Amino acid sequence: MKAEIDKIVSLSDGDSTAELQKYLSSLTDDQLITVITNSALKGKKVGTMIKGIFKGSPPSSTEGSQRRLLLYQHCIPLCESGDLQMEVTADIIGLLMLETHTLSGPSLAQLASLFVEAIKVGKMGSGKSLELFPTVLTALAACEALSYGKGELSGEEYKKQLINSLCSSRWDPQCVIHLTTMFRDVPLSSEELLFLVEKVLRMFSKLDLQEIPPLVYQLLLLSAKGCKKQVLDGIISYFKEQDLHQEEEQKHGESLDLEIQSIPQDQLRHVEGTVILHIVFAIRLDHELSREFLKSFKTSYGDLCPFSVAMLLSVARIQRYEEQVFELLKGAIIKSFKDEQLQQGSKFLQDLLSGHCSVAKMILDTVKNSVFGWDHVTQGLVQLGFFLMDTFGPKPGPFGKTTEGSATVARTPTQLACKLGGQVLLQGFKLHEPIRGEILEQVLNRLVTKTASPVNHYLDLFSDIVVSAPMILLESSSKVTETFDHLSYLPLATVQGLLKAVQPLLKVSMSLKDALILVLRKAMFSSQLDGRKSAVTGFLLLLKNFKVLGSLASSQCSQAVSSSQVQVDVHSRYNSAANEAFCLEILSSLRRCLGQQADVRLMLYEGFYDVLRRNSQLASSIMQTLFSQLRRYYEPEQDLLPPVKLEPCITALGDQVFLQEPLAHLVSCTVHCLLWLQNVRQSTNPNAGDSDDDDDEEEEKEEGYQSELQTILESMTRRMIKSELEDFELDKSAEFSLGSSVGVKNNVYAVLVMGVYEVLMEYNFIKANYSKSHFEDLMELFKRYHKLSEILKEKSGKGRVPSNKTPRSLLSAGFISTLLTVLFRDSTQSRVEALSVLRSSGEFVRYSVNVAVQKIQQLEETGHTDGPDGQNTDRTFSFLCDMTRVLMWRYTSIPSVVEDAGKKEKRCSLSLLCLEGLLRIFTTCQQRYPDKMAQLLSTMDISEDDAEQDDGNATEINFFYIRQFQRALFTQLNRGEEEFNSKEAQLLVSILSVLSRQLEPSSQQFVQMITWTVKICKETSFEDPAFSKGLLSLLFNLHVLYKSPVSLLVELCQDIHSQLGDIDQDVEVEKQSHFAIVNMKTATTATLLVLSQVDKVLDEVDWLIARKKSQTASDKSSSEEATQTAGQQDPVEKAVTLQLGTLLTALNELVQTALLPGTCTITLLRELSRTYTILTTLVKYYIQLCASQHVSLPARAEKLVKLSGTHLTTQCYSFITYAQNGEFSGRGADDKKKKKRGEVNTAASAKLLRETKVIPNLIFSIEQYEKYLITLSKKSKVNLMQYMKLSTSRDFRINAATLDAALQDQDDSQETTESQDADETNEPKQKKRKQ
Repeated sequence: MKAEIDKIVSLSDGDSTAELQKYLSSLTDDQLITVITNSALKGKKVGTMIKGIFKGSPPSSTEGSQRRLLLYQHCIPLCESGDLQMEVTADIIGLLMLETHTLSGPSLAQLASLFVEAIKVGKMGSGKSLELFPTVLTALAACEALSYGKGELSGEEYKKQLINSLCSSRWDPQCVIHLTTMFRDVPLSSEELLFLVEKVLRMFSKLDLQEIPPLVYQLLLLSAKGCKKQVLDGIISYFKEQDLHQEEEQKHGESLDLEIQSIPQDQLRHVEGTVILHIVFAIRLDHELSREFLKSFKTSYGDLCPFSVAMLLSVARIQRYEEQVFELLKGAIIKSFKDEQLQQGSKFLQDLLSGHCSVAKMILDTVKNSVFGWDHVTQGLVQLGFFLMDTFGPKPGPFGKTTEGSATVARTPTQLACKLGGQVLLQGFKLHEPIRGEILEQVLNRLVTKTASPVNHYLDLFSDIVVSAPMILLESSSKVTETFDHLSYLPLATVQGLLKAVQPLLKVSMSLKDALILVLRKAMFSSQLDGRKSAVTGFLLLLKNFKVLGSLASSQCSQAVSSSQVQVDVHSRYNSAANEAFCLEILSSLRRCLGQQADVRLMLYEGFYDVLRRNSQLASSIMQTLFSQLRRYYEPEQDLLPPVKLEPCITALGDQVFLQEPLAHLVSCTVHCLLWLQNVRQSTNPNAGDSDDDDDEEEEKEEGYQSELQTILESMTRRMIKSELEDFELDKSAEFSLGSSVGVKNNVYAVLVMGVYEVLMEYNFIKANYSKSHFEDLMELFKRYHKLSEILKEKSGKGRVPSNKTPRSLLSAGFISTLLTVLFRDSTQSRVEALSVLRSSGEFVRYSVNVAVQKIQQLEETGHTDGPDGQNTDRTFSFLCDMTRVLMWRYTSIPSVVEDAGKKEKRCSLSLLCLEGLLRIFTTCQQRYPDKMAQLLSTMDISEDDAEQDDGNATEINFFYIRQFQRALFTQLNRGEEEFNSKEAQLLVSILSVLSRQLEPSSQQFVQMITWTVKICKETSFEDPAFSKGLLSLLFNLHVLYKSPVSLLVELCQDIHSQLGDIDQDVEVEKQSHFAIVNMKTATTATLLVLSQVDKVLDEVDWLIARKKSQTASDKSSSEEATQTAGQQDPVEKAVTLQLGTLLTALNELVQTALLPGTCTITLLRELSRTYTILTTLVKYYIQLCASQHVSLPARAEKLVKLSGTHLTTQCYSFITYAQNGEFSGRGADDKKKKKRGEVNTAASAKLLRETKVIPNLIFSIEQYEKYLITLSKKSKVNLMQYMKLSTSRDFRINAATLDAALQDQDDSQETTESQDADETNEPKQKKRKQ
């Protein structure tokens, strides 16, 4: 063999080609093959030898070209065998590539077939020789003609056939990457490229996961030729599927067999991360690719998945796409939330469409997935979180006021989007160390800089971060310290939130605590009032949270401590001793505040009680502070009246009077602290027989000031009862107008005195222990209080502007709930006599209920109440439960009929007050404690006669109360119209609508509720617009969750039509009455409600059409198959057509109704033009469908068009004429006054009509609709215009008869007016012109 090799090499080096040819001819094929194989395996001289063979085989001779082909056919499998060294293979392939173009057509065809066969049977494992294939194909495409089967094909066609057969065959998974790489060098037409890309994408699922990133990389390089969208969509849908498999496996992980376990999660995530990097890198280089990528998500968010969200966030790091990506995500999130809400609020949509894909869930999944080393995504997540919070956070109200009270549950799409931003940041903070610093810094920056708008959402996020990772936060405590420096300049609400959030950290970090105290001390002397208030807030918070040794455990205070999340007090022994000094020092700082403005003092008085409960060891110093303060205003001389000095409580500045000392709050704070201490001493003392001497001394001291305080309070009670209003200079003759300084002073005095009365009432009630004489004192106090409040009411009522409402009551919420319970429910024998003193005064009972309602209202608006325990949500909730129980009992057990019979007063009865209280409680509970509604209802006593009630089920309990209120309403309605109490009925309807929100729409109770409401609407015929509005709103709100309300709307429209009559006075409308609630008086209210409901139905229809449009646009290919297979109409299209058809029938009734000019007419015209706009949208959708998919127009759609022409358009034009003539009607009244008033009304309505431009808008929409109908007629080959009658009412013809009549009228009127004086006639004309 060696000899042959050497011979070939030496001959090829020489000049004589002929000898070389001769020698090669002498070797048989087998010998030649053996020579090549041996030479290749040894790797020596193989290149020279192949060159020699080429040299000795001229392509022009048959033998030469045969030998060349043989060389190729042998070398290709040899290179694939894997027996050769790398560089030898590379040499061989390189030489073969150089000579490919010399091969003849048939040889090339043979060679190509060899490749294709090898690929089909999977012999191209290493893919080395595939580099040669593109060269072969290119050479092949250049051939003129090749025999194929029996005929001939051009080279180009032959190449196409080859590629086709290659892509249709089975590929060995090993060679997919090599093939994809190889095809980059093959010139392909767009169809071939698409065919190839689809083939590669189909192969994804057969490959090992680790091979996906390199394949994606090759595909992206291949996409430079085209098919960018397909490549991206394919990659994304592959990973979307993998993620879904993962999710399924995690859900049913236990139940699945181990063999099915596919891909480990971390491996999948790492691969996804790598793929995202590849794609982002490609997008950086290829703008066309990025355009395709972003375009695919612009139309609908349905294509998003956690993987594509991660990809978008990575792309956002490229500056030029940042804004685009975030806008796109923002739109998708908001749209997703809105769609979800739309679907939840309508049974019609729920039945029609399957579940909703939630973008929020995808984003949170992306956060979870990004743990697996997706550093390129985390930065985008942080930006997205803040972008959402900044864009959708609460906005400042008018004059920069923050509108929202303390956080309620997120309900609107914007609130939900803001909450999502917070969740993304919080999860990101927990999972990723590198971004923690940045998140914290940005949150704190926003707290400091955004002083003009509310920052509740950032405060919530910050406090969540502190709770979830306090130790991590301590590492960046310097940032928190920096924020402290700005405390005195921040709004008070921000300071409170911030300090509450930081609370757990202060217990652990001494340096933070010291920094805060320094800042607060500075703030104490701030020139700004807010700064000083912030200091007080801060100090009080510190006092509450730093326990002094020996303080009672908080369980004894029956108060949960919310800030004990961090139990890291390692030096707690040392701490509590140090804490005492620390707390006393703070108290001395706070004492300075007692000389400052009323606002600052008020904060102190409101905070001391909570401090005392948390830190009972500070009792003596707190009590002494309060005691010495109280003494300044107390009159020690027992014989002098009144017992308080009011002069020092106010201060004057120029001619303005200000409150200096909120005396009533001071007394209130003192009373509550004293009562609490006495309570605690009683509960802890019984077993403290042998205590230390120090303690005794301390206790004596305490008891000393306690008894002294008691004496003072008793003396105050006694003397306040004796004092007449004249003693305070507040009798009936005093001035209370807020215009003069004397009036202001008297108002301040009155409020202070009333406050003191209230505090003393509470104190005496608690000290009385149900003794009759004490209760009589209490009633005396109340009489004084009542007298003063009546004077205030009377005086403020007289002024032109009524002064602000009654001052906030100083009774505590806890006391009110106790008081109501004893007034209404306490039947203990020993107490009856004493309680009868209180119960006998109707005014006192009424006052108690009034205060309760006021407290509930405050809770509803702000989330907390004044006074002790007002900030503690659990206690507040238990007070709510107590009040609910009492109010419910009072309302159901004493019917308002009985009450009304006894009194014929104008004011609302007690039952009504109780009912208002209940309504407020239910609303508050739904807003503030949405998950505790069942608990609230189950605490209410169930009356004995319904004892069979099973209280295990929340829905059952809820429905039990619904039935109670239904009964009450039914009783009301049975009383006849004269005795019907509209206010009570409205309150009952409101309560029913609040409670029915708790029912599950699929439950049987919900159906019963609906049936009952429909029955009431059908049978009640009271002429009370307000009540009918409430009842119909309830009906609509329930109905929409049960099924689509269109059929209901038709019936209501028929009722309205028959009640108000027809626009053509000669037409007699047949009397129909489905719903008795619609009558002459209530028809207008009903019309407006019906129209608002029509608007909602139109919203849904519009949304469905838009959804259908985007689906059609995004998947034309799949929908073509769908329309061919399904002869019947698409369910969504069918539903849309039916909804619109029924709506047209309803509107047809309304358009013929003689509605009153004004809002009703204008709203109807608006809804009509909107209906036409949506009909136009539907027509455009069918145009698109007919054009792109050549579908015939469904019969239903044709019917709808017919209906719109026959039932609506002609009537619309008549109605327009009627609406415009409205301004000329009503002129025939003889009585001059009547005539004038009629003119003013109709003129105002006409002006409104002109200004709102509804008529031109309606005509435009009708004409647009007809314009697109013409287009659709041409596209669908169906004449739709035959149903449209072109209107003549818009023709500008002069109707001679009408003109004569009008001129005749004018002449008559001129004759009558000429007899009057000319001046009289001129004035009104001028006025009229001004209009």
